[in-house]
Amino acid sequence: MPTVRIEIAVEAGDWPPEAALRPLMERAVGAALQAAGWQPPFAGGEPAEISVVLTDDAAIARLNEAWRGKKGPTNVLSYPQPPGPLLGDIVLAEETLRGEAIASEKEFLDHFAHLLVHGCLHLVGFDHQIETEAEEMETLERQALAQIGIADPYGEPEVPATR
Repeated sequence: MPTVRIEIAVEAGDWPPEAALRPLMERAVGAALQAAGWQPPFAGGEPAEISVVLTDDAAIARLNEAWRGKKGPTNVLSYPQPPGPLLGDIVLAEETLRGEAIASEKEFLDHFAHLLVHGCLHLVGFDHQIETEAEEMETLERQALAQIGIADPYGEPEVPATR
């Protein structure tokens, strides 16, 4: 997997401890970049860097309006940087992620990993504005998540067997 250094800033929200999140974050980011076929655009073996900000709905709503002109919170925002060691910033909102995980009957950490993968793909140039782009991005997300043992986020939730 590509070498990536992740800088984590917990600004707000009821996030699990960084020590619990970091291993999952490292696996998810590495798998996303590998699925994307990303190669560092710089020489010297310097690791790539990603900044991940863990925050709440209020903070991400302010960013969403300021940068995208959309009111209200969103689950993840990505801010790519020009080619270089810093790939960019990913901001995630805890309440929105938690609510989505509950509504879709997914584990919170699985949903978190999915949105981190999604954000990483944005940082390296993928988007989902048109259907073909969305399909490509979803395929890469599935590949990356499968690599780290997380089920297809676009599949139907498993229904427990009844006896």
